[in-house]
Amino acid sequence: MRRTFSSPQIHSNEQKLKEKINLYGLSSGKESQILSLSPKRKGTKKMERCGAVVEIRELFRLLCPMRSFFPSESCKEAHPNALNPQSWLQIERGKLPKLSSHPSSASIESLVKVPQPAILPFFKPADYVEVLAQIHEELESCPPQERSNLFLLQYQVFRGLGEVKLMRRSLQGAWQKANTVHEKIIFGAWLKYEKQEEELIADLLANCGKCAKEFAPVDIASHLPFDINASSAGRMTNENLISQNVTFTIGDEDIVCDRQKISELSAPFHAMLKGYFSESRCETIDLSENNISPLGMKAINDFSLTGSLIEVSPNLLLEILVFANKYCCERLKDACDRRLASLVSSKEDAVELMECALDEDSTVLAASCLQVLLRDLPNCLNDNRVVEIFVHANKRQLAVMVGPGIFALFCFLSEVSMNLNSSSDKTAHIMERLVEFAENDNQRLLALHQLGCVRLLRKEYDEARLLFEGAVNAGHIYSVAGLARLNYIKGDRLLSYEQFSSVISSVTPLGWMYQERSLYCDSDKRWDNLEKASNLDPTLAYPYMYRAASLMRTQNAQAALAEINRILGFKLSLECLEIRFFIHLALEDYKAALCDVQTILTLRSDYRMFEGRVAASQLCTLVREHVERWTTADCWARLYDCWSAVDDIGSLSVIYQMLESDAAKGILYFRQSLLLLRLNCPEAAMRSLQLARQHASTEHERLVYEGWILYDTGHYEEGLRKAEESISIKRSFEAFFLKAYALADSSIDPSSSPTVISLLEDSLKCPSDNLRKGQALNNLGSVYVDCGKLDLAADCYINALKIRHTRAHHGLARVHCLKNDKAAAYMEMTELIKKAKNNASAYEKRSEYCDREQAKADLEMVTRLDPLRVYPYRYRAAGWCFTYLTKLSGLVLLE
Repeated sequence: MRRTFSSPQIHSNEQKLKEKINLYGLSSGKESQILSLSPKRKGTKKMERCGAVVEIRELFRLLCPMRSFFPSESCKEAHPNALNPQSWLQIERGKLPKLSSHPSSASIESLVKVPQPAILPFFKPADYVEVLAQIHEELESCPPQERSNLFLLQYQVFRGLGEVKLMRRSLQGAWQKANTVHEKIIFGAWLKYEKQEEELIADLLANCGKCAKEFAPVDIASHLPFDINASSAGRMTNENLISQNVTFTIGDEDIVCDRQKISELSAPFHAMLKGYFSESRCETIDLSENNISPLGMKAINDFSLTGSLIEVSPNLLLEILVFANKYCCERLKDACDRRLASLVSSKEDAVELMECALDEDSTVLAASCLQVLLRDLPNCLNDNRVVEIFVHANKRQLAVMVGPGIFALFCFLSEVSMNLNSSSDKTAHIMERLVEFAENDNQRLLALHQLGCVRLLRKEYDEARLLFEGAVNAGHIYSVAGLARLNYIKGDRLLSYEQFSSVISSVTPLGWMYQERSLYCDSDKRWDNLEKASNLDPTLAYPYMYRAASLMRTQNAQAALAEINRILGFKLSLECLEIRFFIHLALEDYKAALCDVQTILTLRSDYRMFEGRVAASQLCTLVREHVERWTTADCWARLYDCWSAVDDIGSLSVIYQMLESDAAKGILYFRQSLLLLRLNCPEAAMRSLQLARQHASTEHERLVYEGWILYDTGHYEEGLRKAEESISIKRSFEAFFLKAYALADSSIDPSSSPTVISLLEDSLKCPSDNLRKGQALNNLGSVYVDCGKLDLAADCYINALKIRHTRAHHGLARVHCLKNDKAAAYMEMTELIKKAKNNASAYEKRSEYCDREQAKADLEMVTRLDPLRVYPYRYRAAGWCFTYLTKLSGLVLLE
């Protein structure tokens, strides 16, 4: 019996709660508006506002059912310090009582709730450097057929590190070094899946040979040539023949065939027609019981004469394929195989033909069907027929379908299925195949750990334990996290703590180890462990979130805000922004709360808050009611202020609000993309660029955005051509700026500098706002510095500062330094530090213009503000190395 794949059921509470959930749009179905809280016109009745308060109270009662966020009317006197909706979502600002100075910690906790960090289904070795070095060494010496699997392992290591660009580079290497057409199909489809967003701009990339080669289907037939020797084995011939023709009777029809040509189709036919079988002396042979129709036999006869099956229908081809396989007609089978493969163009074709291909060992057809299915991911995994093909195929059939790339295939399918639904039946079944076909220890530990994560999510704890134990035994130390979590679930918290204490003492500890151990500690020890986790790995979000939540529970909202700002200063995390949103609500800072939720929506428009129970867009609607509306002029002024203050999150919020108006959206989406690139959100930035292209108001504007899209995806020459095409239609600031930027960034030839200068000067002559002109002046100053024209560069930077382009302080400091005036350079960077909200880079640059002690202090500040910046670590390491070498040389001299 075949397995069926059921989707998870949505469990509901009481009927009354169901109705309210539907009312507020909190179910997984179609969203309905929680409130009709569109901007109120002047004269809105007070009764409507009171109704809004009731609705808000009901909303949060649903969101926090275990601890009612809003007390009922009868309980208000008994709980004087409980949070009140009027106090943090005021309907009439200034007329309602303020938040109590001692808010209920239970109420705040119900909002600022931090879930345990997930056990990630990734390969996380204890020493990444050692593993990557070993892979690199093996890649240089291994046989060609092993390279793609090594690149796949490298991909998994980078995936555990979250390095998207390096992941794609590894997939690219696996695709380029693929030893078989099947591996080429798998890794080509995987690259296509990873670059789904680039498909939206496929028309722009159509002329790029590199992309076309990556995304184009593989010509399978050319990679699987027919083995001529397979059908040319030595055969015994009986020369006592009675006729050159033979008639095959099928039912009531006779088909006259050339005996010689038919005998050449296979050894069985040769033995029957020209060997020592009795049929060799017969003029008529009955084939009625051999599952071939008269039309099929006629097509076979035609093939024996012409070698072609071009005019044969697909159904007849299938019939002939089965017949050819039965009688070992390799040439005929290969022709059917290739002809059927050329007809596979859709998922339906692939599903219908795959079963026949596997049963008849038709490698070309099977590979063609596989390619169509993989290129349709993730959509085709929603079809149970497709899932059953992969899940139920035996090893022989998989070898026909995918050759030696079985593990790579299920590795790819596992990732896609987990992205769709990591706890579904189909994911579990695909993962089981991954474990089944793991060939070495690294593949085995990855497969066991990933299936263990799936079992854990499905609450299949006994199976999960066995899998995590297997992964640990295979050498995957991160799987200890799964075992510890299972022990904790079973109530043995002490054992979980001891497991991680043992791990920490046996290897060089990593941040995630302390984070995991913190889950099994009391509050004080938990805090200490999380501090160690942050010191070892500042990118872990959970420690900051936990500390912020803990501080909120002790009514220290300002300290909680400072804690969550630590990570948001260098890593834009949706979960951290959500926590800061609630902290701002508790502080009644609705403008800041609105800024956070608008930033969340910019990054992900479908984001849901309160553990996925309410859309962020609905909370944005609620909070906006309590923030003064800005006019278009106010928005531009506010954007100018935020941009000048290097407040990128604030700028995103303003742009989000402007996009809700009737303003020209193309230029706003373009500005949004620039900010998202600064915040290291390249995927979101690309989405914004594509929206800018869609909303461009003119042809020349659209060409500019297309140029930036091409440039940002690595197609510099095509980006330049778009800029030139735009300039030919209309001379504009953005077109000249794009051309100058692309030329300066892609060319290392100093002779291009005059051209870049001319282009930037042309851009400054075109109409634009000061935000963009400041950037152009800053870039022009940089080119002048590179050319040694320091006075001209200083003029550019000073002019940029006059229009409040704050980053120009950086360039002017560089000019002062080159003029041997480090004191002036230091003061310039000090000004930038004062003005910029995000100033880690300013501290880093200022360290170059001061004495050693001040430089060390500045670089310590850089590490506190942005621990991901590399230069401070290199500087300190070089200093320690220098000190050590100095001491060592002194000892040598003494000896």
